[in-house]
Amino acid sequence: MPTETVQIPTPDGLADAFAAFPDDGERHPGVLFYPDAFGLRPVLKEMARELAGHGYYVLVPNHYYRHGTAPVPELPEHIDEVNRPAVFAELTPLMEAHTVARVLSDADAYLSFLTTRPEVAAGPVATIGYCMGGALAIRTAAAHPDQVAAVAGFHPSPLVTDAPDSPHHLFPQLAAEVHLGLAEGDMTPESTSRLRRTLDTAGVEYTAEIYPATAHGFTMADTSAFNPAGLSRHWDRLLALLTRRLIKD
Repeated sequence: MPTETVQIPTPDGLADAFAAFPDDGERHPGVLFYPDAFGLRPVLKEMARELAGHGYYVLVPNHYYRHGTAPVPELPEHIDEVNRPAVFAELTPLMEAHTVARVLSDADAYLSFLTTRPEVAAGPVATIGYCMGGALAIRTAAAHPDQVAAVAGFHPSPLVTDAPDSPHHLFPQLAAEVHLGLAEGDMTPESTSRLRRTLDTAGVEYTAEIYPATAHGFTMADTSAFNPAGLSRHWDRLLALLTRRLIKD
């Protein structure tokens, strides 16, 4: 499986990113893969390789590139309840600095880079994300409805809030099919109902599913939240979505 570290030009400098793609000389649909709050690191590279093996060019940006090259910050090999507070003490300022304006500026750069790679087929792409990356995937798809045909968010950060820039306000701008894989406890029943109502009202084609017996972060094998069954279900749902929306007959 060919992989490479690439540099993406942005208005704020070069963003380092990891790319994986099939070794067959063909062009394949593009997938923009947004990391969780812990950022670009080995477990995400492994996930990108697995996804690429199903016939996709997968681009995983370091969304903290303004603060250095990945990994930012340096992380323990396994993130558990003991070291998690110290990790988040370092992450919180980076997350707070990643404003919506920066997200949208970066999205323009990431999609421009992805769609012009020689290994990427012409046509629509997908945006996927984990934890905070779920909201980034939705914001990107809403800003580029002519390019993004599929969106997936797994154990996403809050999508329905009272903030004026809450991601759910963007649902009417989506042209993509959406899958949301929620952990148990990610949202209250009231918030889940509000999420579904907002998606329905916006006319979005979607599935929103609570994955049984999972905790927030269940796809991440380098954390104590990891759930193998949840990860497997995530692959089933993600691959089916990408096949429906990106693979031409």
